[in-house]
Amino acid sequence: MPNIKAFLTPEEEQEIVLAIGQAEKNTSGEIRVHIEKETSMAPIDRAVEVFHQLQMEQTQERNGVLIYLAVASKQFAICGDEGIDKKVADDFWDTTKDIMLAHFKNGNFKQGLIDGILKAGEQLKTHFPHQENDINELSNEISKG
Repeated sequence: MPNIKAFLTPEEEQEIVLAIGQAEKNTSGEIRVHIEKETSMAPIDRAVEVFHQLQMEQTQERNGVLIYLAVASKQFAICGDEGIDKKVADDFWDTTKDIMLAHFKNGNFKQGLIDGILKAGEQLKTHFPHQENDINELSNEISKG
């Protein structure tokens, strides 16, 4: 059973946090990563639950994105807030998930997360471009459950 604390090294976690900062430079959207051991729920349902636990719906433009991983369950999901959902097609996150899954299948979780974060930032930029007065509304740190 994977140990949540050992899933990523501190150095890998820092690289992921830096990727979030880099992705958010191009968009007013907010990206977070949450990692937990397992879930008995459908991953998207658990992602929505965690999204609200982290109070991610409190961004001004309702443009938060959560990348959720349940490591022992080998499941993940990407959840966007209603501001994003109102502007994009239902399959908006599919290319991001495909990029991540290719890395995850090879056991390269850090790079899967980084590439997914950067791709999410690119996609968000189209609908939520960075504003000069933009502030970082949500922590870039990885949350764990």
